[in-house]
Amino acid sequence: MKIKRILVSQPKPESEKSPYFDIIEKYGVKIDFRPFIKVEPVLAKDFRQQKVSILDHSGIIFTARTGIDNFFRLCQEMRVTVPEDMHYYCISESVALYLQKYIQYRKRKVFYSNSGKLPELMTVMQKHNAEKFLLACTDVHNDEIIVLLDKHKFNYSKGVMYRTVSNDFTPEEEFDYDMLVFFSPSGISSLLKNFPDFEQGDIRIACFGQKTAQAVSEAGLRLDLEVPQPQFSSMTSALDFYLKENQKGIKK
Repeated sequence: MKIKRILVSQPKPESEKSPYFDIIEKYGVKIDFRPFIKVEPVLAKDFRQQKVSILDHSGIIFTARTGIDNFFRLCQEMRVTVPEDMHYYCISESVALYLQKYIQYRKRKVFYSNSGKLPELMTVMQKHNAEKFLLACTDVHNDEIIVLLDKHKFNYSKGVMYRTVSNDFTPEEEFDYDMLVFFSPSGISSLLKNFPDFEQGDIRIACFGQKTAQAVSEAGLRLDLEVPQPQFSSMTSALDFYLKENQKGIKK
């Protein structure tokens, strides 16, 4: 079966340079970005229980505007004054520019990936590898960034600043896809919550991370594409290869 419609369970990329858009153009597929989960803020009292001190870090990592909003919200709630010399590392220029909502933007303290890709952000961070980084993340984060942070042996902490909950589908929403792409176990839980009678059939399922793969297996579903692999560190690179093989007519 030729794959024509793909559902990626993440927000639409903010950067026009995202490789997802290259995939759409290259293979003529339709990709819908529709999160199966949504975020709720972590309260200051709950953040304190993580025993993560914001001021013990010299650099903050942001992979989304949501992380920026919740970081500064928590700082305000906990009456933490962020030092003027704090450094910020962002997944893309658009995320970096969003910092202007909260700080005076200076290039000497704001760094970002020009491509909007995590591997390039790691390269930027390696130039400042003496930093102690704080990853502003959700309780169910994308495993890809953790894999890369560990691979490069960065000194970092995770600060869970917002939580993920099921983002329920409405009866009016069409659900007709040839492939579903997941990045967290909670995405699988949300799929089954929204569609308790879900039958996979010919629908391909791709996932990122060992925990997500385990959730697919435990749900009794077939996993067709698991990332990372030795040859593929990102979902987009694996998806590119998978679609190339699919369009050749190779059965998966």
